[in-house]
Amino acid sequence: MAEFDLIAHIAARAVRRADVALSIGDDAAVLQPRPGEQLVACCDTLNVGVHFPHDAEAADIGWKSLAVNLSDLAAMGATPAWALLSLSLPRADTEFVSGFMEGFAALADSAGVALVGGDTTSGPLAITVTALGWVPHGLALLRSGAKVGDVVCVSGTLGDAAAALHLYQHGARCEAPAQTALRARMARPGPRLDLGVALRGVAHAAIDVSDGLLADLAHVARASGVGIELDAACLPASNALRSVFDGDDCRRFMAIGGDDYELAFTLTAAAFETLCQTWDRQTLPITRIGRVVEGSGVVLRDAEGQVIDYGRAGWEHFAGAGP
Repeated sequence: MAEFDLIAHIAARAVRRADVALSIGDDAAVLQPRPGEQLVACCDTLNVGVHFPHDAEAADIGWKSLAVNLSDLAAMGATPAWALLSLSLPRADTEFVSGFMEGFAALADSAGVALVGGDTTSGPLAITVTALGWVPHGLALLRSGAKVGDVVCVSGTLGDAAAALHLYQHGARCEAPAQTALRARMARPGPRLDLGVALRGVAHAAIDVSDGLLADLAHVARASGVGIELDAACLPASNALRSVFDGDDCRRFMAIGGDDYELAFTLTAAAFETLCQTWDRQTLPITRIGRVVEGSGVVLRDAEGQVIDYGRAGWEHFAGAGP
């Protein structure tokens, strides 16, 4: 398949939106934000062997490449609108592109995201997605607003994706229901877009959990000039995770595993109670896991109040690498 045929194949799966004045097919897209909105933009690159295994399903790669970006928009309280896709392929592989776009389009359709442009090139398999959305003026959620006295909360459950990766790396390939559920969380994370919108004007600070809970909350603590204390016993685990791992293994996956794409956020205790009354916790649980204190950094404590130290707290590209 020639390059322009690939582009046409990709464009055929794009969502249409009224605020796209000019879409795929020109040198750039023309977009029309509404009055009173601020544009929110993010960009992520996924590389084979780093962000997904060589034998990952093309549809799962397509889904995840968009999901990780939509999760960033959710953490800002943004409503997604548009995306750009740059696709590097070792060869013009129609089967891969069809599968990739199946997964990408499935999530784009459900989130109302229009694919408005991008690029295709030959090279090692890599995907870069730029996602754009909007927030009402002045209501973007930031990392820098956490206040002493806030409670710290997280959506959903933690540790499933990291546990799935651990099982994959250690050769576990069985189709037990719990392992299948863990693998689904790794392959197709669900960005918490509705919660991000609900937290506008409510949360003082927010971040998505991509590199590990402790590592990501450390960004919030640093940006806000505060300390954060977490209760290990309060970290939420899925039934699937608890059925496969227990004790410190389970807790380690939840605390530092990463790839959860849940939202961690801080707000007053009163605001949390109000949120609990209005938010559908059956569809997506929200759990109080700690508090914001004076000081710096993030501390995880066990039931006796003792500090649990996992060393380096999460994923970091180039960690230990030389120049």
